[in-house]
Amino acid sequence: MTDRTAAVTRETGETDIEVTLDIDGDGESTVETGIGFLDHMLDAFATHGLFDLTVRCDGDLAVDDHHTVEDVAIALGEAFTEALGEKRGITRFADRRVPLDEAVASVVLDVSGRPYFEFEGEFSQATVGEFTSVMAKHFLRSLAMNAGLTLHAGVDGENAHHEVEALFKGLARALDDATRIDDRRADAPSTKGQL
Repeated sequence: MTDRTAAVTRETGETDIEVTLDIDGDGESTVETGIGFLDHMLDAFATHGLFDLTVRCDGDLAVDDHHTVEDVAIALGEAFTEALGEKRGITRFADRRVPLDEAVASVVLDVSGRPYFEFEGEFSQATVGEFTSVMAKHFLRSLAMNAGLTLHAGVDGENAHHEVEALFKGLARALDDATRIDDRRADAPSTKGQL
């Protein structure tokens, strides 16, 4: 199997980002975004998806967390697109439900090349540390649009920390499942022959 790795940089007037990704990693991560809870979520994402991941972001946190969260998701989505290449042999579809105490998140996705996003649920508290809870939804949308995912996600719970963490863990498990290589398949999993 060829290496499924990527290195992406993104520099704007709002953020300066470097992301490296190895889809077939061991779950090792080094994350520095300036937002402690986002770092925790990306570490959890790498751990539970078994992705090797580095993320370094210098963002305009004096404004708020929006640009940092959004642009990290954009860069990570681009990294998945680059690392997957022609998507030969991938499983493509995945469906995961992940609990964290009282919270339950569901993630259903298709690595289709056709970005689409739907979300059901609300967050029980407005913030977790310096992370605005609704930015979790925006992170998922930005990732889906830039990784070419059809992504349906939802969450229910009573604690925003648990709700957001369950979403990131569910996303990690679903992406791990969907990007796994099926040895029976040589081409992209589509009747069109490509994704």
